[in-house]
Amino acid sequence: MQQANQSLREALTGIYEEREAKNITAMVMEKLTGWTPVDRSINKTSTLSDNQESLLKGFQAQLIQAKPVQYVLNECWFFGMSLYVDEHVLIPRPETEELADLAISYLKKKNRLLSVLDIGTGSGCIPLAIKKTLPHLQVHAMDVSEKAIEIAARNAASQKLEIQFHKVDFLDEDSWHQLPETDLITSNPPYIPRKDMLTMHENVLRYEPHLALFVDNEDPLIFYRKIVGFAHQKLKPGGAVFLEIHESYGSEVSDLFNTGFSLAEIKKDMQGKERIIFAEKQIT
Repeated sequence: MQQANQSLREALTGIYEEREAKNITAMVMEKLTGWTPVDRSINKTSTLSDNQESLLKGFQAQLIQAKPVQYVLNECWFFGMSLYVDEHVLIPRPETEELADLAISYLKKKNRLLSVLDIGTGSGCIPLAIKKTLPHLQVHAMDVSEKAIEIAARNAASQKLEIQFHKVDFLDEDSWHQLPETDLITSNPPYIPRKDMLTMHENVLRYEPHLALFVDNEDPLIFYRKIVGFAHQKLKPGGAVFLEIHESYGSEVSDLFNTGFSLAEIKKDMQGKERIIFAEKQIT
C-alpha cells in the first residue's frame, strides 16, 4: 500500500504541484481501497490485490496525461454527495457550491412551497443540492446536452432525489414554452470568452466540455441576456435569480436586471472575486 501510494505520487509530481499530486494520490487510493486516510495509515503494510493493481495502472496512465482526477475516477463530491462525472459535464467547482448554498439559504427563509429551475444543469449538482436540503420543493433542471441530462438523471437516481429534467436549447426562445414557471432560477451558464482559452490550464481545455464553458468574444453575456428575458416571462413576481458569473462582467450582468427587478446584488466568492449575481423580480 505504502509503495503504491509513493509510486503514484512521484509519477504525478512532475505534472502537478506537490500538494495537488498528494491530494490526487489520496483520492485515488481511497477510491481503490474504500479506506479513509486513517485506515490507510493503519494498513500501510497491506498490499493491493491484482485487480486493484490493474485499476491503479489504468488510473495512472490517464492522470499522467493531465486528465482531471474526477474524470478518471468518474466521481466528484458536491454538497456531501458523490456524483458521477465524465467529459460530457463540467466538474463542479467550489464557487458553484457557494451559489447552491446561497440559493438554499434564501429558500429556507421562504415559508411556502416553491419551485426551482436550474438552467444548464450539467451534472445536476445545483438542483440536487437544493432538493437534498429542501426535499419538499419542486425542482426542475434543463440542459441542451442529451448526455448531460443522462448524467444528471443518473445522479438524481443514485441520490434517490426526484427532479424533473428537460432537454431544451435555452438560446432558442421558441423552446421556452417547454419549461415551467418558477419561483427561483439558478444557473452556472457558459461565460468564458474564447479569447481566455490562452490563459487556461491544459487539462480544462483538453477534457472539459467547451459547450459548457465558452461563449463568443463578441457576445459574452448572451446567456445572461436570455436568462433575464426568460425571467421576465417565466419567473413569478417576487421570484429570485442566482447566477454564477465571470469575475470581469459583474457590473454588466447586474445592469441587465435594471428593468423589472427590485434588487440586483453582486456577491463575492471565498477568493474575493465577484462571482454570483442575486436578483429579485418586482412584485406587480
